[in-house]
Amino acid sequence: MMVYTSKYPPFFVTVDGVVLTVRDDALCALVVTRGGEPYKGTLALPGGFVDIDEDLPVAAVRELSEETGLSVRGQHVEQLATYGAPDRDPRHRTISVAYLVVLPDLAEPVGGDDATDAHWHRVTWLLARKDRLAFDHRHILRDGVERARAKLEYTALGTSFCGSLFTIAELRRVYEVVWGVELDPGNFHRKVTGVPGFVEPSGEKASRGTGRRATLYRRGPLAALNPPLTRTAMK
Repeated sequence: MMVYTSKYPPFFVTVDGVVLTVRDDALCALVVTRGGEPYKGTLALPGGFVDIDEDLPVAAVRELSEETGLSVRGQHVEQLATYGAPDRDPRHRTISVAYLVVLPDLAEPVGGDDATDAHWHRVTWLLARKDRLAFDHRHILRDGVERARAKLEYTALGTSFCGSLFTIAELRRVYEVVWGVELDPGNFHRKVTGVPGFVEPSGEKASRGTGRRATLYRRGPLAALNPPLTRTAMK
């Protein structure tokens, strides 16, 4: 058996998840409370070490399930970026591959594995101070939020924040919350329904609240929006 040697020092590979949802009329991220050192008792993005025989996307989904009890299979999961600053982990040289996950509002998470707790927090609160998240997770979260905001303009990502059926008003509120702007309802409705394949009528009506029952839509087959739905154009 041939033994390979290398002049390069070993390093570790982890995955971290920026998991976003619209909850209680705010953009929220999924975080855990770390159960061990370093940063014991500090909030962090869910994630962990990649097994030697494991692909990166598989590790990301597994770690989210183990640390929060939530399954993201079938949801929007995409690779966000790679983070490798030499001092990002005080234990050893660690490279982290981050994933952006967008979910409709789900049940409460439950902490597991090496996380003592798991819960949703408002993104604005998490980003307000540098010391609220462990490691470089504030930087990763900020990158994930900016990616989501940008992709709302030129992809159908906004529908991933909704359930399988939604009203145009509910979809508009997703855009308003994620972008942090107020949009003109009529203008938004015309632009969204005017893009073939973006959303499609389900043939059903909403039974939410009182008054006129709005049409329920589902996501269409279109992935890229052309023309894009820019923030300024829909105000």
